[in-house]
Amino acid sequence: MAQRLEASGDYRVLRRLVPRRHPHIADGSATRIGLFVDVETTGLDPARHEIIELAMVPFTYALDGRIFAVGDAFQRLRQPAQPIPPEIVAITGIDDAMVAGQTIDPAEVTAFAAPAALVIAHNAAFDRRFLERFCPLFARKPWACSMAQVDWAAEGHEGLKLAYLAAGAGFFYDRHRAENDCLATIELLATPLPKSGILALTRLLAQARTPTWRIFAEDSPYDRKDQLKARGYRWSDRTGPAPRGWYRDVDEAGREAELAFLQAEIYGHPVQLRVTRIDAYDRFSDRC
Repeated sequence: MAQRLEASGDYRVLRRLVPRRHPHIADGSATRIGLFVDVETTGLDPARHEIIELAMVPFTYALDGRIFAVGDAFQRLRQPAQPIPPEIVAITGIDDAMVAGQTIDPAEVTAFAAPAALVIAHNAAFDRRFLERFCPLFARKPWACSMAQVDWAAEGHEGLKLAYLAAGAGFFYDRHRAENDCLATIELLATPLPKSGILALTRLLAQARTPTWRIFAEDSPYDRKDQLKARGYRWSDRTGPAPRGWYRDVDEAGREAELAFLQAEIYGHPVQLRVTRIDAYDRFSDRC
């Protein structure tokens, strides 16, 4: 029935995700262990809010992006110091009764995550900051982001949220539980992208392996802010290693051109600007 509906050209059928343990057949290629992680938390600020659920799913991948095997998940709940806010309960379905008396042992997390050559999350800038505070091992691992480091829009997807990407790929799943989110994203990464035909993980690995340069437009003239925004600069008011101000990430090929643009169009004179090299070991962390 589903095939007949799709063959008509008037319908698209979404199928419930059935996770594949072996998306591609192993052929003796060199492999690495990847680890997809997802956390549910009591809020957005890792300095104030807490993890209430953690899932980690290991998988074996070839250097070219083929996923050969998906392992058993690590999934734990954790009782926070304060009651879970109602809005978080509504989003995640996790309430105080579910987490009562539950803990997550950092030593157990460390042992499970230690073999991973790469940690991936869908919005790694969120998950990494929480996990680094919870378990120091994650500060020593290279990270990649399935949301930011695959050009989903160029492949015809209309949004970056996991549910939108899954629907675009033809499946649905039970959302906002950490293990389900991990398995859904691994399925996306193991699937060829709709326009290029390249595996999503292949694209992700290429981006993760490539260093970028963060250029800070410190003390830039206020009347140039719209020009900076139009060029892709973002505002940071965080304290720590990164200065407060506008910044943009560029690749090696664009570094000198970007510095020339700032001096000519923003400052109007030669200026020494802060430039920081970023790789997968620091990307998405508070260190940059």
